[in-house]
Formats: sequence, structure tokens, C-alpha cells
Amino acid sequence: MRQGKLQVRISLSVLALCFTLAAISVATKKPPPKPVNINAANSEELQQVPGIGPATAEKILQMRKSYGSFKSVDDLLSIKGIGKKRLEKMRKYLTVTKSTVANKVSRPAVSVSPLKKPEPSGVVSSPAEAEEPPN
Repeated sequence: MRQGKLQVRISLSVLALCFTLAAISVATKKPPPKPVNINAANSEELQQVPGIGPATAEKILQMRKSYGSFKSVDDLLSIKGIGKKRLEKMRKYLTVTKSTVANKVSRPAVSVSPLKKPEPSGVVSSPAEAEEPPN
């Protein structure tokens, strides 16, 4: 009976240690090597930032989609769940620059003139020859 209690205690201790190590590894997320541009990053890139998980990353992407490019990292304060303290912890891992995707979206469409059909072989025409003199 005494040996059974000892095995239970050891098992519980090992289990508690596993949970503790798992919690520590999740809490100490390795930060990105360089700041993440919140105007160009995808969900996975945003989640590299300590303090940003899947839900917050999706909120950031949704806000960017709805309102356009962020002007400042402080714009994240308007996202529910991101307060001043949390933003200050994340700030050194975030940057704001113009996104190439945003630039492509904001540019007006450019019309392209159709290609000129080649003339049959042996026939050369110029725009002056194509015009007929007025009568």
C-alpha cells in the first residue's frame, strides 16, 4: 500500500512538472529577430510578437482590412483587448511602414492601349498614308 502511494506521488510530481514546463515555454515566446510591420504582416508573423496570439492577430488583420493601413503602432489601442500596458510590451517588436499591398490597392487602374495589328507582308503604311485628305 505504501508503494502505491509513492508511485501516485511521483506520477503527480512528474505531471505537475510537465505542466509547469509547458506553461513556461508558452509564456516565454521567442520574439521576432526584427520588428514586424503591422501593415504587411500575415497572421503567423503577427503571432511571433509576444502578446499577440491567434485571436489578436485576426483582430489586427480585420481592422487593417476594414480601415486601411495603420498610421502608427498606437492605432492598435482601438482594438478590443489591447490596452496601454499590453501595447507597451509589444511596441519594440512592431513597426509601421507603408504596405506594398496597400499601395497596389490604392493606385488607380491604368488603361492599356491595344496592340496595333501587323500589316500584311510587303505592305508598309504610315499614319500619314492612312489618312485621306479632306474633300
